[in-house]
Amino acid sequence: MTRRRALAAGAAALAVPRLAPAQAQARTLRFVPQANLANIDPVWSTAVVVRNHGLMIYDTLFGVGADLRPRPQMAAGHEVSADGRRWTIALRPGLKFHDGERVRARDCIASIARWAKRDVLGQRLDALLEEMRALDDDRFEIRLKRPWPGLAFALGKPSANICAVMPERVARTDPFQQIQDYTGSGPFRFRQDLFRPGDVVVYERFADYVPREEPPDLLAGGKRVHFDRVEWRVMPDPSTAAAALQNNEVDWWETPLADLLPLLRRHRDIVVERINEFGNLGVLRFNFLHPPFDNPAVRRALLPAIDQRAFMQAAMGTDAALWRVPAGVFTPGTPLANDAGIEVLTRPRDLEAARRMLREAGYRGERVVMLSATDLPVLQSLAEVAADLMRRVGFNVDLQAMDWGTHIQRRTNRGPVEQGGWSAFCTTWEGLDVSVPGSHQPIRGHGAAAWAGWPTIPRLEELREAWFEAADPEQERRIAEEIQRLVWQEVPFIPLGQVLPVQAYRRSLTGVLKGSSSMFWGVRRT
Repeated sequence: MTRRRALAAGAAALAVPRLAPAQAQARTLRFVPQANLANIDPVWSTAVVVRNHGLMIYDTLFGVGADLRPRPQMAAGHEVSADGRRWTIALRPGLKFHDGERVRARDCIASIARWAKRDVLGQRLDALLEEMRALDDDRFEIRLKRPWPGLAFALGKPSANICAVMPERVARTDPFQQIQDYTGSGPFRFRQDLFRPGDVVVYERFADYVPREEPPDLLAGGKRVHFDRVEWRVMPDPSTAAAALQNNEVDWWETPLADLLPLLRRHRDIVVERINEFGNLGVLRFNFLHPPFDNPAVRRALLPAIDQRAFMQAAMGTDAALWRVPAGVFTPGTPLANDAGIEVLTRPRDLEAARRMLREAGYRGERVVMLSATDLPVLQSLAEVAADLMRRVGFNVDLQAMDWGTHIQRRTNRGPVEQGGWSAFCTTWEGLDVSVPGSHQPIRGHGAAAWAGWPTIPRLEELREAWFEAADPEQERRIAEEIQRLVWQEVPFIPLGQVLPVQAYRRSLTGVLKGSSSMFWGVRRT
């Protein structure tokens, strides 16, 4: 060992208190995340695991509660002018970053500006924004070209991309480049020096974090932390994770494999329950930039062959409590879910009709590169079913397997498949995200600024904007139905069913919050 490495090791040892094993276990929460944390910027990435990481170490100006209503979080409060165009937001006292610097208005302005370039609702703010300016260190103003009552929800939503408040120096990073400084504002501090991708992610309680006084409620209320340390232990092998949970080597497993649920349910010290009440919508996404899926007729050719039940059973098993079909464009069970044109997915499946439509569309045998994430069993199963179905319809499919981190990087490539690009992939979107047009990234049709796949569909953009301006719920519903009919024509994606996953944790944990993501405040060990 070199002198430099010896000094570094010594410094790390001094930084981490040496606790007796029983004491360390009591004060450490051991969590198995859904995937490896390969990317760490919650504004750059829409991956759920990155969002969950972001909620650990950053705070937001507002927080959405289980009732989906936004309330002040870092903000002490806000005022909206009579014409609805000027928002004045005041910060509550005592807010600090992990480097000890206080949170100032200019940090919030820079953070909002960066987020607004990437997030689906942030982009609406960017289009409506007239000016943001600091009034002093504790107050800032957002001036809009026209009113937007949904601004507080956008700034506090629990879904990707979150509007994470970062120091101004970090928030000035190009929004299309990943940050390198992970100084946060939230209840946990990220230990970058202990970070081992593919193995362990370590967070420590930030002693200077000042929680709100209210009880915790999703992202609203007080984020009180009862563990000194949270360790994310990456375990791609489900059997290893299940054994670790049963043997009390970990406390909480975010995505237990469906086949192992009966075993876990029989264990008297393990609780198995649904945490995310909205579930996830499985989607098959296409690349609009290159053949063959630049042709809408080719995309439509798959509709007669898609069997949502087959996708869900492959991903989640035969227990129908873990999935729901049919699923349209919007999350089943939410107000805008509808049956407009749903017969394209519910009528008897017809492979021969799909083959005929593909021939008539002029498909010339172009190679279809389907991406698969090997360390996410649900996504891998969806991709395998999709690849098999495409082959049976007549596509020349090249299924390429990779870990999730590589998958996320790969799908940013806009080149043709001969240059490392891709044609299609399967993923899931959190049900809250895709329950309304405003936050529904898969229906965006604004070209280069859209989610991976980059469709240009002006009419979808017009309908989305009309939804923002809708006068009442009935008008919102009519717009949602028109959006769904248009999706069956343009096919920016194909819904594959609603996944209703459960989580598993040791019965000794209490205070696990329900509603959306895995959250670590309010949780304690009995």
